[in-house]
Amino acid sequence: MVEASDIKKSTILIIDDEINNLELIEAILAHEGYRHIITLNDPRQALQIYRDYHPELVLLDLQMPHLSGFQVMDQLRNEEPDGMAPILILTGMIDREVRLRSLAGGARDFLTKPFDPSEALSRIRNLIEMRLMNKQLKNQNRWLDEKVSERTEELHTAQLEMVQRLARAAEYRDDVTGFHIIRMSLYCKLLAKAVGFSDQESQEFQLAATVHDIGKIGIRDEILLKPGKLTPEEWEQMKQHTLIGADMLADGRSRVLQTAHLIALTHHEKWDGSGYPCGLKGEEIPLAGRICAIADVFDALTSPRPYKEAWTVEATLDHIVSKKGEHFDPDLVDQFIQVLPEILEIKEKYTDLSFSPIPSESKTAC
Repeated sequence: MVEASDIKKSTILIIDDEINNLELIEAILAHEGYRHIITLNDPRQALQIYRDYHPELVLLDLQMPHLSGFQVMDQLRNEEPDGMAPILILTGMIDREVRLRSLAGGARDFLTKPFDPSEALSRIRNLIEMRLMNKQLKNQNRWLDEKVSERTEELHTAQLEMVQRLARAAEYRDDVTGFHIIRMSLYCKLLAKAVGFSDQESQEFQLAATVHDIGKIGIRDEILLKPGKLTPEEWEQMKQHTLIGADMLADGRSRVLQTAHLIALTHHEKWDGSGYPCGLKGEEIPLAGRICAIADVFDALTSPRPYKEAWTVEATLDHIVSKKGEHFDPDLVDQFIQVLPEILEIKEKYTDLSFSPIPSESKTAC
């Protein structure tokens, strides 16, 4: 709702080379209660005045020296994001061609000289009211956009936190530091970016990768935590974590959960078809699963486990390269080597040895 006082406080710019016209219109407006009136008899100054004062309405003569009203309209229209400058044409020409050209140039209305003061005030008031309502609507839309953006960010943050905590719940059973999921997911993000994912897609991929082993929640402790080699029967049980995880993440509506489902199901598939659980081969394996396969193996081999010592980076790379076209997508192996310096920075930053799994003071009070 536009208040009458807001209309009277509006800035009005009058551009006319005839001083008498300027004085007459200014006097009519002042008598009606308008106080912010700018008069201009040189159209060459119009653009700068418009930029400085942002008037709610411009009363513009068409026939002027130096610049015509049409040329001024072109200048002012370019200053508005929507091309809608608030212009009321002052003209003694009433032919159809002039009116059509004025409307095409962005004019909102006309006053034909000599004009009736009452009619002039009504048209001026109506146009200012429309301008102020348009501003209010834009401000309201901007506020709504900001609120939607804030809410979207809150939902994204909540989703991120829930997925991360879900991943940590799974990893805590056999990796109390939780650094494996941090390193592995960051490796995935880096490799995804290297093969052409956008920044947002790479971030979503990192989030999805954190739950690659969520299915381990469904594996018995005596198998999951066994320090020695698994028996064939136990190994078959261990492989079920891919199906368990995929089932847990199935039917998600968000892109993150859909990607997480693919990763959980396929990150142990192999390029030559000898992987599990589906025995997919080559590009039958989703790209998400192929990326995670390399990141997961690299971190698993270079990290100590109860049943093995950590491999050196050199030995791990030799193994990965030797498995090109067998375990791993050959092109992804090449990309992984290209980003290896950044991979090693992540590995160094999130080393298990720098983290104490039991804090000296618990964050949760009893």
